[in-house]
Amino acid sequence: MLRLGRAASGCRALAAPHPPGAGGHSKRASSGGKEILLNVHDGESSGIAEILMNRAHARNSLGRVLVNELFRVLESLRCDERIRVVVFKSEVKGVFCAGADLKERAQMNDAEVGHFVHRLRSLMDEIAALPMPTIAAIEGYALGGGLELALACDLRIAASSAKMGLIETTRGLLPGAGGTQRLPRCIGIGLAKELIFTGRQINGQQALSIGLVNHTVPQNDEGDAAYQRALTLAKEILPQHLQPRFNSVHVQMMQCRHLLLICGHNQTSSCHCLHQQKGGSHRCENG
Repeated sequence: MLRLGRAASGCRALAAPHPPGAGGHSKRASSGGKEILLNVHDGESSGIAEILMNRAHARNSLGRVLVNELFRVLESLRCDERIRVVVFKSEVKGVFCAGADLKERAQMNDAEVGHFVHRLRSLMDEIAALPMPTIAAIEGYALGGGLELALACDLRIAASSAKMGLIETTRGLLPGAGGTQRLPRCIGIGLAKELIFTGRQINGQQALSIGLVNHTVPQNDEGDAAYQRALTLAKEILPQHLQPRFNSVHVQMMQCRHLLLICGHNQTSSCHCLHQQKGGSHRCENG
């Protein structure tokens, strides 16, 4: 069994389900009924991990089991010094994530609903707080909590045929897992309000035009064009993160990334994060 490297302070050492191998391929655990799978690359792509959503019968909706499994996988990645880039993708053709499991939620009482929404918000915060770059490969539908999950990632790649939207208002609800904060940071307050108030769904090309995604690609016959582009991007990022994790250079990089998240760093803001190499200090300037 593959053992994790030296864990960072505060991390509990967890075993990953993927043995190492030679060459430029990856090792994936069999599903075994699991709703979240972890695929760790080796060889030339060593350092790339993929989180695979695998809840076909419910279109990857965010139910209790999927959320609990995702929390566990995130903890293992956070503590694994070998992982440099994480890609989120779906194993279910035609859908990234359909959002919260409303059928499951209908069986909860008010207190349970409040607890579960809080847990979803914490899940998105955990994704955003991962100490390595994260990429969402969006094929098909990313709606409600599914788009909030993608927004919690650093980068987003979408197939041109993908459909994205915070559709909660069309169901008498409000986005509760960070979408009302992260969407304005990406596209600006005015556009974010419009998309949230209307519950409108947009395709990959429209998402690119407003800055919601970094790249859009035509869908291929295999239905994994966004994933292939995300994997290419991950490999491009990989050499920049080969130095041992938690050394001073990596810590400074992560501090700067954290400041970018705090500042919003969106096209409507005049906020600029400046990383001061001398002394490793940081400052944020407005204006």
